[in-house]
Amino acid sequence: MSTKITKAIIPVAGWGTRRLPITKVIEKSMLPVGNRPIVDYSVQELIKAGVTDIYMVISNVEPCQVREFYKDNIALNAYLEERGKADRLALAKTLPDNVNIHYLAQDPSGKYGTAVPIAMVAEEYSINEPVLVFMGDDFIWNPNGPSAADSLLDSIQSEDESAILGVEIPREDVEKYGVLSAKDGKLTGVVEKPSVADAPSNLINVSKYIMSPALIAEIKEYVRTHDFGPQDQEYLVTDPIDSFIKKGGTMRVAPTSGEYLDGGSVEGWVHANNVVCGS
Repeated sequence: MSTKITKAIIPVAGWGTRRLPITKVIEKSMLPVGNRPIVDYSVQELIKAGVTDIYMVISNVEPCQVREFYKDNIALNAYLEERGKADRLALAKTLPDNVNIHYLAQDPSGKYGTAVPIAMVAEEYSINEPVLVFMGDDFIWNPNGPSAADSLLDSIQSEDESAILGVEIPREDVEKYGVLSAKDGKLTGVVEKPSVADAPSNLINVSKYIMSPALIAEIKEYVRTHDFGPQDQEYLVTDPIDSFIKKGGTMRVAPTSGEYLDGGSVEGWVHANNVVCGS
């Protein structure tokens, strides 16, 4: 696609309860993979893909470790400069000068689910252009091929189209995921945790998207007009995506040759470290 996408949304709020007790003191998106927090793999690939404004939805607790990580540490910089450690100083600078991160706090007692932070950002910042949306606790590892962001950008043909990343997994593992149903390279639906026999494919949803203005509007409307109770139902982004498709919207399925790495479980996090550190 010739049009450049310069905005991205990364939700990083939530308690990370599946990773307790470590998430009492370390935010889930800040758990280290190799020598970097897990969220930074997505941040850096989005920057390389041309994103200059990143909107992070954070928890409303202080201090926010994600925010601290992306701030300049003035005392550390001065220490490194005084000692002539230019290589270390470059590592301590986590954002280029032309990239801004905007932070929006989410109330943990309010609405929750993958659609909510996207709607919050779109409302707060009046987003009316295509955006990339990546979750903050996983990433695609593909050091010798295109990044997830590049694969998504290459898949769409106009600003009116959206895209979803599809990761191929062994068919016997599909029961744990949302599985993509597609025709002619376009998404027709997401089947949540199907049996192996009923799965429409072995491509899973890993929550990496390009969202068009029309899809963003659908998400905002979904969150605004539905009133699920705290014990009832999550505001899943796949619901407005389904509605968007049924109304004639186009969502391309972008394949990737990379490996999906997830820090949401101890096993997944250990595997991610083994893959990254072993490369």
